[in-house]
Amino acid sequence: MIKMKIYTLSTCDTSRKIIKPIPKEGFEIKDIKKDAITSDELEEMKALSGSYESLFSRRSRSYISMGLKDRSLGEEDYRSLILKEYTFLKRPVILIDDSIFIGNQKKNVSALYKKISIDG
Repeated sequence: MIKMKIYTLSTCDTSRKIIKPIPKEGFEIKDIKKDAITSDELEEMKALSGSYESLFSRRSRSYISMGLKDRSLGEEDYRSLILKEYTFLKRPVILIDDSIFIGNQKKNVSALYKKISIDG
């Protein structure tokens, strides 16, 4: 069985725009503001992405307000920050089997759409 999951923020226009053309059938969709990311879910994302840093958003307002831009952060810092504050997760994060698509970079979104059209 194919595992398909979307981690998004329903109030994020960019995330909504990216996931709108995706056929939702078969996907589990999780609004990370209403339903916090679990440690197990984050571990699964990290296993596919290779690092917590790749999942971490420096665009979060909290990144500046917490003074994080002036600190040197390690993998455990990224992990704990993402678990503590949902805005630190790049959005959307889409899992399809053993593939992960993180954030809104054009090449990432193109790869996602290609994967769906090939597999979907």
